[in-house]
Formats: sequence, C-alpha cells, structure tokens
Amino acid sequence: MDEKQTKPRRPLWFWLFIGLGVVVLFFGLGAPNVLGSANEQTVTYDTFLTALEEGKVEKVELKSGTLYYTLKAENQPAATAAPRLNFGFRTVSGTSSRKATVYAVTAMDDPNLVDRLHAAGVTFSENPGTGNMLLLIVLQYAVPILFYVLIFSFFFRRMGKLGAGGGLMGSFGKSNARSVAGGDVKTTFADVAGQDEAKESLQEIVSYLHNPQEYTEIGARMPRGALLIGPPGTGKTLMARAVAGEAGVPFLSISGPEFVELFVGMGASKVRDLFKEAREKAPCIVFIDEIDAIGKKRDGFGGNDEREQTLNQLLSEMDGFEGNSGVVVLAATNRPESLDKALLRPGRFDRRVPVELPDQGGREAILRIHCNRIKTEGPIDLSAIARITPGASGADLANVINEAALCAVRSGRHAVTQKDLEDSVDVALAGKQRKSMVISQHEKEIIAYHEVGHALVAAKQKGAAPVHKITIIPRTSGALGFTMQADEDERFLMDKQEAFAKIVTLTGGRAAEEVCFDSVTTGAANDIEQATSIARAMITRYGMSESFGMTAFEQMVNPYLGNDTTMNCSQETAARIDREVISLIDKAYDQAKTILKDNRSKLDEIAHVLIERETISGQEFMDILNAPVALPVSVERKEE
Repeated sequence: MDEKQTKPRRPLWFWLFIGLGVVVLFFGLGAPNVLGSANEQTVTYDTFLTALEEGKVEKVELKSGTLYYTLKAENQPAATAAPRLNFGFRTVSGTSSRKATVYAVTAMDDPNLVDRLHAAGVTFSENPGTGNMLLLIVLQYAVPILFYVLIFSFFFRRMGKLGAGGGLMGSFGKSNARSVAGGDVKTTFADVAGQDEAKESLQEIVSYLHNPQEYTEIGARMPRGALLIGPPGTGKTLMARAVAGEAGVPFLSISGPEFVELFVGMGASKVRDLFKEAREKAPCIVFIDEIDAIGKKRDGFGGNDEREQTLNQLLSEMDGFEGNSGVVVLAATNRPESLDKALLRPGRFDRRVPVELPDQGGREAILRIHCNRIKTEGPIDLSAIARITPGASGADLANVINEAALCAVRSGRHAVTQKDLEDSVDVALAGKQRKSMVISQHEKEIIAYHEVGHALVAAKQKGAAPVHKITIIPRTSGALGFTMQADEDERFLMDKQEAFAKIVTLTGGRAAEEVCFDSVTTGAANDIEQATSIARAMITRYGMSESFGMTAFEQMVNPYLGNDTTMNCSQETAARIDREVISLIDKAYDQAKTILKDNRSKLDEIAHVLIERETISGQEFMDILNAPVALPVSVERKEE
C-alpha cells in the first residue's frame, strides 16, 4: 500500500507523447487506404467496362462507393509489386503467392452493372466495411479530441502553478501584485529629499495607519486614495514606498499596464483580486504605478472595452470600501490631465500630491543622500553642483553621483573628487567627450567664436545668468561645444527683460559667426529652436506682446511630458503671431551683433585663449573680460 502511494506518477508530457504516437500510428497505418497501396492502380470507368467486356476481370468488390477489381492470371502485368495492404485478393495460379494488382475505379450510377457482371461470369460482392468505418470514425474524431484535451489540460495546469490560486484558469484574472510584508519595507521619509511638501501631505496617512482611533473618535475620515503627480524621475514610487516604510504596513505594488489583458474582463478580475487581497491584509497600502494606463477618460465613442471595464471595476472597488477599512490607495502618474473625472472625485482619489522638480536646496539634499553612499576625498561642494543643475530631477541627480563614481574608477582613483562631480554634470547635460573626433583648425575657430559669442553677449547684458563654463570639446550628444550659465540664486519668475536677454544670448553664437567670418553655419540650429520657443511663449502665453496684450493663444497640453502645446486662434491671428516672433528674434539678433562689434577685441582675445585651452571656467572668462586688452586681433580670420 505504501509502495503504491509513494510510486511516482508519470508526468503529463509522457501521456502527451503516447497520445501523439497513437494518432500518428492510427492515421498513418491503421486507416485503410487502398489508393495509397503499392500494388494498386486507379483507372477510369470506361477502362473497367472494356476489361469486363473482354472477359479479363476475375473478381469485383464494391466498398464505400469504389469498385476494386482484379484481372485473371493470364491478364496480370508481368511485374507486380507486392501490396502493403491486404484486401484478400490473390492470384488464382495455385502455386504463386504473389498478390494480384488491384484496380480501383469510382462507382458510377450504372443499373446494368449487375447483369454485365453475371454475363461475364465475374465473382462480385459488396463489403459495407462496418467495423472499419466505425474504427475510422473513432480515429478521426475521438482520438484528436482526446489529444487536444490533454494538451490544453497540460498548459492550464502549468499556468495554474504559475498563478497565485492555481486551478483551471491559472494566473488569468490574478492581480500578481508584488507584496511586501509590514516592516520589510526599509525605505522611509529620511531617504526622500527635496519633497518636503509632499511628505507633509502624506504624513497624515502614515499617522492614520498608525493610530486610526484618533481619527474615528472625532469623526474624521481619511482620504481613500492619494494621487502622486509630477514629471518622470521625481521619486513618486520612492515616496509611496517611504509611506509604507514609515507606517510599517504591508505594501502591494502593481503597475497600470499589468491590468491590461487580451481578453475582456481579465483586467477587472485582477482589480477584484487585488482589493480582495488588500482587505485581507488591512491595514495596508496599495500602490498603482502609471495609473493613466487604465484610468484614461471615457470619451463615449467606443474605445477599448477591456480598459473601460478595468476602470469601472477600479471605481467600484474604491467606492466599495467600508469606512476607515485601513486600505489606502496610492497612485502615480505624469499625465494627470488624461485621467477620468470619476477617478478624481472626492471619495476616490481625494488628495492630489504634487511631486515636482526639486529646487536648489532640494537638489543639494538629494545629492547629499546619494553622495553618502560613495567614497569621497577632498573638499566637496554640493551646493555648487546643485546650482549648475537647474531643472534636474532626483533620478538625474542620482545619475550624476553614479557617473562621478564611474569617472573616478576610470581615472584609477578610489574616491570621488569635486572635479569628478563637475565632469559628471557635463556628461549628464551633453554626453561624454568624443576624443577621437578630428576637427580642422578653421572649424575649431568657428566653434570657439560661436561659444565666446554666447558668453560675451550674456556678460554684457543686465539680467542674464553668469557664465559658468565654456568648452569646445565635442560631445557624444552631437554638440561641438557649449556655454554653461548658472544663476547664483534659484529663480522662479522671469520678467520680460530677462526673457528677451535669453533670446539675445541664444543669438550671440550666430552673430559672432557673421561678425567674424561673414558667413553662418549649421551650428546654431539648437540655439534657433530655443530662441523661437521663448519668443513664441512670450507672445502667446506670457502676455509680453504690445500687439496682443494679455491674451493667451496657446495652452499647455501636457506640462510634465515634453511641454506640448496647442494653438487656440484663427489662421489670421497665427500669421500675425509668426510675424511678431520673427520681429522679436530679429531685434535680439541685431542687439547681439551690436554688442559683439563693440567688444570685438575682447571677443578675439577670449576666443584665442579658448582655442588653446579648449575649456575655460566662468571665473577665467570674467578675468579676461575685465582685464585690459592684451591682443588687438589674436586670431587671423580665415576665408573659406
């Protein structure tokens, strides 16, 4: 008895292999197939009648609408191959055991056939083949069905092992959310920097999960959901994990695209399973990343049935929470404008928590957190790094620190220095240096004058950001050089004069090419794009145009992804806006050329130094600019 219980069961693939072998055997050998036999020939009905009239036919058998006949011994072919299938036909020679050739012909509607066979003295019979037909039907229908049942059973069982609940459907309809037990989440608010307002908004949720009685006694109801919105890389997922780490509760994490399935209803089933698991583990936190994948607006013009059913189920589950059930839903997206209004109404995602790009103080705090994880040597000024990385997200700053560590390793050092950090900022902004790129002397001069033109125009304008670095070393991003500017303090507003100064600075590179070489190159393409974008925004969005005043003709479509805009004006107005943009840029270009012509000697001197050194700092640039003129014309202009 024990031996039978411990005897290992044969795996399912073994039975699948046996079933496939049976099918091949039955269909390849078991089914009678006279037409394919080696000693069989197919002939026409008139050939059969001719042989019958000439008295050559010996025996005839009718089977399944086909006549099979053999010829008399004297009329047999000289060489006949032995048949592989046995229909019982043999020669009547008495001593020969060689099987006769069988001729097959399709039976025709011939009422006189029996009389002809009698008249010719032929032995004939009809074989209905009941037993063989029954076997053939079983083989053709029953065996394939059983075979496919075994195959589907095998795959469903495998999916059942992969799924959380097993069963026939396996992982279909299961949420497959990643679950972390309470206390196992090590991330806390101390690991999140630069988001003080977001942490303050979420601190109430942590307090509620710690002590819900304090809220229920006074009759307060905590938000059932909080939506984290902000640009990519600002730490929305990190913030959600920090909430779970601070609260010490289970953390269920799933991405919005994981709900999307091929079959309608599977996504809704995953939502039901997710919230069922959450209620069993309450108090807990459910985090749905990229919720815009399932929470897009329902426009009423058809759409994706699977996605809409998933959204409807999510709305139902969030409404179905019992009061203060201990389940808090956090979701993250960088496309809040695309979410359905029903998802954002009170009672579902009650609170919107912006997780914006950090300011200068926040950037410094983020850099310090990541810098504590690496080895450093010498004085490290993180405030200087934070100052030259405006607009960088937390992920960008983490990449800067990691790139600095890689730079130190490549240099053969065991610790990161301040220079490694500054070089890593250049890599993050413009890519690595292209040391193998060979640039002619003439093009090197054009690039140098171009970059010094930007710097000189910026330095001679009021309200322009100070120059931090100028370089003419090519980068992998395609830049042949760049001029970096950095404000001393964080700026949140920009007046009309400062915006115009930015445009003048951007046109300074092209102006330097024209002033010094009487020609222009393709190197100003990116400058032209940026200048046009600022000029258009001044007119259409910022109300800085005397012609249009405080009228908005353009609105942001997606503030967190690409700053895409759409125009809201007539074609006539759009043409007037284009003319205004051209006029504004032309005015800035003329002003840049005037500045460079008035400071031509300094332009030549600084360009000469830049060509020799390839990179100069902002302080070196200002020292040369403020010093007396040393070289009247230090670089001889070359004609193309």
